[in-house]
Order: sequence, then structure tokens, then C-alpha cells
Amino acid sequence: MPNFRIFNPPTIHRPAGYSHVAEISSGKIVYIAGQVAIDPAGAVVGAGDFRAQVEQVFANLKAALTSVGADFSSVVKFNCYCVESVDPKEIATFREIRDQHVNTANPPASTFVVVSRLVRPEWLIEVEAVAVV
Repeated sequence: MPNFRIFNPPTIHRPAGYSHVAEISSGKIVYIAGQVAIDPAGAVVGAGDFRAQVEQVFANLKAALTSVGADFSSVVKFNCYCVESVDPKEIATFREIRDQHVNTANPPASTFVVVSRLVRPEWLIEVEAVAVV
């Protein structure tokens, strides 16, 4: 039996690509720090390449989830931070890559924020996650 429920209340508009509510009924909550385009050796991946950075971010998220015995089906919430220099059309690229990992019929709750910059200027996106195992 699932230990959480992801849904959209009928009294709120139907969102595209995310869900409004993640309700935890039992289990261990895992918070994953914001992941950026850094490989296991500490090198920046995809300087100036949004797609490459998003792919590395999701590889890092997968590694973090695996370390606690979870996978993307355990994610109930994403917080995404994208720098304003990224063309807004690239949000489709983010969704394409994210959708390779999540249940698109019932995706996690999500927030996507545009910021002026991240800690290192070569980083284009940072994604943190909350999972339940």
C-alpha cells in the first residue's frame, strides 16, 4: 500500500506537468539537497548547455535516491531553480528530461522558480527533492 497520495483537489485548477498536493500517511521522509550539474569527480557538466545540465541533475538525484533505497516513484516534491539567462523555451527541455523519470500521469508536486543566478555562475539549474520511503 502506498505511504503517500499525490493528487489535485477538484477545487483547484488542473495543473500541467505537476500535482498540487502530496499527502504523506507513513514512511520516512527524505530531503535531497539541491542538485546541480556536477559529476562524481566534482567537475561541472555542460557549461552553457541546459540539456546536459538537466541530465546531470537528474543523474545526481537518481544517485541520491538510490542511496536511501528509493527511486523517482518515491519523490513527492521537486523544487527547481533556473537562472533567468536560460531561454524560457528550455522549460520544455526540463520537462522532457524530468518526464523520463517520473510518473507523468500522476507527477510529484513541484515548484519552478526563475532566479537571477545560482552560487556558481556556470550552473543553469538546481533541483531539490523530497521523497518518502
